[in-house]
Amino acid sequence: MKAFYRNLCRVEAIVAAVFLVLMVILIFLGGVARMAGHPLNWTTDFATCLFAWACFLCADIAWRNNGLMSIELLTDRLPPRWQRFCSYCNYLIIAGFLVYVVIAGIWLSWISRARSFQGIPEISYSWVTMSLPVGGLLLLITTILKWRAELHGGHAAAPEHIPADA
Repeated sequence: MKAFYRNLCRVEAIVAAVFLVLMVILIFLGGVARMAGHPLNWTTDFATCLFAWACFLCADIAWRNNGLMSIELLTDRLPPRWQRFCSYCNYLIIAGFLVYVVIAGIWLSWISRARSFQGIPEISYSWVTMSLPVGGLLLLITTILKWRAELHGGHAAAPEHIPADA
């Protein structure tokens, strides 16, 4: 299972990087085409779709690598036991919110399945809205693994660095 998760993390990083690069290329191509007198309006639409996916994928990568902003001004002054309690409460709140995001995202994707994406009849808007539950699920998995690592090791290491006996 650990090998599967490590491979999932690698694929997630590659997909996120490709989506970010494609967004830049599409926006640049759209700008050049507009200046040349042949606007390609669809480039902005597809870049928006890629942006939605890239946001969630990059958020999971940052969360997994402890790269998100945190303010520990108050908690650093607490005794270690209370620090752990605050950390566990944070993980519980985050996990609850992500469960809601996954459920609401699935519902949103379901009800938007018949809607066309930016008026393109062959592409469903669900391709964009599926970024919500997929990204939320990836973030939830990372949150659970970070929580578990903290319970077993005393600190939330990146899941790739969790000891085999944890």
